[in-house]
Amino acid sequence: MNKIQRILCPTSLSIESDEALRYALGLARAYGARLTVCYAAAKHELMGGGPNGDALAYALANGRVRELFEGSLLKYLPPVAFLNLDWHAVVVDEEDVGEAITGTAAAESADLIVMRSRRRPHRAALLGSTAELVCRKAPCPVLVTHPDEREWSEEKSGKLRLKRVLVAYDFSDYSELALNYALSLAQEHQAELHLLHVLPEGSVNEPELTWYPMGKDTAYHRAARRLQRAVPEETHLWCGIKHAVVEGQPYREILNYADKHEIDLISLGAHGAGFGLRTLFGSNVDRVLRQALCPVLVARPLKPTLPQQSELELNARPSMLLSAQPV
Repeated sequence: MNKIQRILCPTSLSIESDEALRYALGLARAYGARLTVCYAAAKHELMGGGPNGDALAYALANGRVRELFEGSLLKYLPPVAFLNLDWHAVVVDEEDVGEAITGTAAAESADLIVMRSRRRPHRAALLGSTAELVCRKAPCPVLVTHPDEREWSEEKSGKLRLKRVLVAYDFSDYSELALNYALSLAQEHQAELHLLHVLPEGSVNEPELTWYPMGKDTAYHRAARRLQRAVPEETHLWCGIKHAVVEGQPYREILNYADKHEIDLISLGAHGAGFGLRTLFGSNVDRVLRQALCPVLVARPLKPTLPQQSELELNARPSMLLSAQPV
């Protein structure tokens, strides 16, 4: 199972984007992970323009970047917990927010990105969103939260109340990665784990009746047996496991299952369930990100950066990383 040691949380210093900090802080405290809070600054902001410009320019000039973020963090942490928090602040000179987030995640060797999505309207969906772009290019998994979702992070205490995790499992390596992260989160929070496999439409000519009917070996039953073998035996000692095999369009079945079973978190692989098969209206992962009633974890393999590679990367873009202040 995957251990989360470094978490990156980008913010625009707005009330809406700060909501992602609740989840990032809760996960950082649960795993004892180091938290990096990141802000992407446009050129005019560095010169004192825009809503955050004056404060940003002053903080950069006086070496007080951490103070920009302290108010946001203290909204979700009591003072004592804040003093014990392992965190630092980064301001990135980058007009493209998506590039800023993925570049900073690589430079910081992040194990997880936690970010907020604004839920773009359908008419703008073809243009994509920052969250979708980050999910495609990030060097690590991405946890995407959004407004009007089923919350499992308490606003006042910051504690996580994760009860049910759904894994969209298509037997690919990417869905195996999604399962590993889901197992880690489920174990940490003693949550119920749901595994869902979606068969293509028209796979069978009869409804799912039982797991092992006499004399039958349909696609349903083969998938069901594989689902049962996917989870290690010892998992049943600390986690309730539920399996389901359905037929239909993957994103619809994932959303329907999550809604019906009041799922708190959906975990799916970046290239599982057709993520790489781009269509006019996006992939299954894009659609789940836009429509899910709960946060979504898009599992991606970690891309470790060797120290000398990181140094070369920063030297190639000397203006990108303006400030990284450790505790």
